[in-house]
Amino acid sequence: MTTPNNLPNGGRHQRPHPPPDPRRQRHYLGTPMATPSSSSSSAASFKGCCCCLFLLLTFLALLAVAVALVVVLVLKPKKPQFDLQQVAVQYLLVAPTASPSDPSFSAGGSPPAAYLSLNISLLFIADNPNKVGIRYEAAALDVMYRGVPLGVATVPGFEQPAHSSRLVQTRVAVDRFNVLQADALNLVRDAAINDRVDLRLTGDVAAKILLLGISTPRVQASVDCAIVISPRKQSLTYKQCGVDGLNL
Repeated sequence: MTTPNNLPNGGRHQRPHPPPDPRRQRHYLGTPMATPSSSSSSAASFKGCCCCLFLLLTFLALLAVAVALVVVLVLKPKKPQFDLQQVAVQYLLVAPTASPSDPSFSAGGSPPAAYLSLNISLLFIADNPNKVGIRYEAAALDVMYRGVPLGVATVPGFEQPAHSSRLVQTRVAVDRFNVLQADALNLVRDAAINDRVDLRLTGDVAAKILLLGISTPRVQASVDCAIVISPRKQSLTYKQCGVDGLNL
């Protein structure tokens, strides 16, 4: 027979410990780590979003190409015709720093400088041969003498209905442009002896076709005009204009 003294732990019964509380374990374990299944599912969703975005961009690109092809095949856009109709000369003055009889005009002498003053107005005619309206962008045409730029003729932007023509006016003003060396020698001789000053007007004119209020890809025409002005008569004596190298 067992006595209290014979019991382990001084005669006290040992009680079994209760199981740990899972809520306390969560408290001490902190944030649970992501399992491999959750990380793989997030990677798969990211790949799915990338695929959807790529398909959307591809669809939009194909749609834009299809619209452009429809416009080209149905409307058959043509390049706008932009021709120089009239040139009005207010004045053209060449002021050399030496007279033509000066020894500097000889072959062995140093060519003089000259000042060119010019004021002319240009009248262009814009022709729209397309079935729909077009919108002209602002253009800048360079005025040159023997490759030397003298000034710029600015053409403002405007809209034009289908199968119509419109007059556009601009002006070129040059105040005592300093022409140096060989170009000045040629300019003085052309003005004083030959009574002609050859000028060249070049630049690009761009336009966009208007379809239901939407601008389509632009068409462009290169303008190249040659004009000859008589300083004595203060008038235009010759004009020839071309678009894309073709004479009008």
